[in-house]
Parts: sequence; C-alpha cells; structure tokens
Amino acid sequence: MSRSTRIAPMLVAISAAMTALAQAQPLQLPGAQPFNAPGTQQGAPSAPGAPAAPRPPSMPAIKIPTEEAILGKILHRNGHHGEATFTKTANGFGMRLGLDGFQPVNLVEPCSVSFGDAPVPVTALGRPAGVPRYRLEAPICPIVFDVLDGAVLVVEPTEPCVVEAAQCRIDPRGLWGPDARTIAAQAREIERARGTAERAVREGYRTLTAKSDAVEQRSIAREQAGFSSERETICRDFQREGQMGFCAARITEARAAALRVRLGLSTEPKPAPKPKPRPATPKPAPLSLAPTQ
Repeated sequence: MSRSTRIAPMLVAISAAMTALAQAQPLQLPGAQPFNAPGTQQGAPSAPGAPAAPRPPSMPAIKIPTEEAILGKILHRNGHHGEATFTKTANGFGMRLGLDGFQPVNLVEPCSVSFGDAPVPVTALGRPAGVPRYRLEAPICPIVFDVLDGAVLVVEPTEPCVVEAAQCRIDPRGLWGPDARTIAAQAREIERARGTAERAVREGYRTLTAKSDAVEQRSIAREQAGFSSERETICRDFQREGQMGFCAARITEARAAALRVRLGLSTEPKPAPKPKPRPATPKPAPLSLAPTQ
C-alpha cells in the first residue's frame, strides 16, 4: 500500500472528528455566561456599575382597623378615666363622651364634663395617617382622633381644654382604650400583635431610608430613635400597661400604618368577598303511578 493510500483514511477520520466537535456543546468555564440553546437569543449582560432596578416599597402585612373595631365599645382615657362610646347615628357616626378633670383655679379639686346624653356628631377626615380619622363637632373642646384596634388615639387638641360653663379643665389627649380587666384574657394576642407591628415598623423605616437622600436619612434615623420614647410618654399612665402592653401595641400599629402611607402603600380595607351563590337544589321528579289492571 502506498503512502498516499494510507494518509487518505486518516484525513477522513480527522475531518469527521472535527465535524463532531463543532456540533458538540462548547466547554463552559466557571463564571462564564451560559450558552444559549439553539434557536434562542441571549440578552446582553448588564454593564459593570449599572444601577440595579429599584425595588418597590414593601412592608409586612398589618391589620388596618375600621370603625367596627370600636363601635359600641366603652373606652376610657388611659384605660380608667372618662368614658367614650362610638355609635352609629341616623347620619353616620357619633360619640357619647364624658371626661374627668380639675378646676382651673384649683388643680387638685376634681370636676367632670359631660358632652350630653345624645351622641355628638363626628366628621370623617379621611386616612391621613393610614387609619380612619374623625373630628368631634363639640365647640367646648374640638377633638380629633384616629381609630385604632379597639381604641382611639386623640391627636388634637394639643393642650387641655377649659370648659368655662363647668369651670373644669379637661385633658382628652392620649389613648382611649378598654378597662384592662376586660381584656386580661387577650394578653398573648396583644403581645403577638405588638411583635408583628414592631417588625412592620422596622421594615418600614428601612425601606423609607433606602429611598431617601442623606439629609432625609438623618431625619428618619432621629425619628426612628425617638419613637420608643414617644410611645413611652403616651403609654406610661395607661392602666396595667406593664402587664398587658395594650397601649404600646396599638401605638406601634398606628406608626406602622402611618409609614405605609409615607411609602405610598394602601391602607384601605379590602372589600369583603361576595358569597358564592349556592346551587339550586334540584327538585325530585314526580312519581308516576302505573294504572291498576
């Protein structure tokens, strides 16, 4: 066999091997971009240093109260002063209210003021802090309050009111909630609610900080640091707060709702799902009696 005759089969074998290698899956080194399957397109890799797509604001889900949370319940300032009852009226909602106080000229001499036997009308002010807000239409002491879960937080007035006709100085500010004796069995539920609200507040501040500039971040950090002392000021005189923690839980939930508003997240209650219509029960077919012979 001549030399050229021996080389020809070798060239055929080498050509076949190179064709098979070209059709095989290319070698992929660690860290390299993956190869596309045949017939697909590969997107261009992101440029080094390109900013990542902004994440949408997020917070853990929290319970947003409605008027039903306080309807018909007897609430007291700090759990044991005065009495307030939120009720339905022919034109919407109203509140029966009575407060304890002290005489302006003698702040150790007790007195009291009743806003009447009939509910005083209230006007809805929307949800500027994420929860329903109302104004009590009482000229002797205009009160603005937020509806919380089983409580109301009075945000106005900023100072006590002096009712001249009764010679009584009253202070409606702070949290109005139930007598602690009526909610003693709910201690664990209240503790869980506070834990959920605490996590929501931390996440809300973190998200708010991430989307702010340096100046706003410092302001947010001061606000976050001051929240605990603000809550302590509101709740320090609430009945059995050390054992129950009711006031702290509700104030924390209120702050979480307010942060949702600042992040542009909705606090509107979701409409209740409509009940599915029950399928009609088929009527039994009438019995046919065969004629007797």
